[in-house]
Amino acid sequence: MENHEHRLDLAFTALADPTRRAIVARLCRGDATVGELAQPFQIGLPTLLKHIHVLQRGGLIASAKTGRVRTCSLTPAGLRSTDDWLRAHIASWDSRLDRLETHLSRIARDRSQDD
Repeated sequence: MENHEHRLDLAFTALADPTRRAIVARLCRGDATVGELAQPFQIGLPTLLKHIHVLQRGGLIASAKTGRVRTCSLTPAGLRSTDDWLRAHIASWDSRLDRLETHLSRIARDRSQDD
């Protein structure tokens, strides 16, 4: 459980940055080289490589080097674990809000019957 929490911490830390979220969004369309990933950003290659490293450490992407070209791809399991965590918490809040709505409806109905 603790290891899973640590992985989630790394994944959410990686997703906290807008540049890294943009990289993930780009990789949703398919694999890309580091050069292709760098094109829309006004940052140097060393900075982009740091972002890629954070995403890799978060388990969200993988990269492979062939010759001088590094290609990045999404790691579905990393994205799935963050999605699972979010969905569990959303379901919990949806359930709480449904119970609140039922309770408020009951109060309104009781008040209208008293009038």
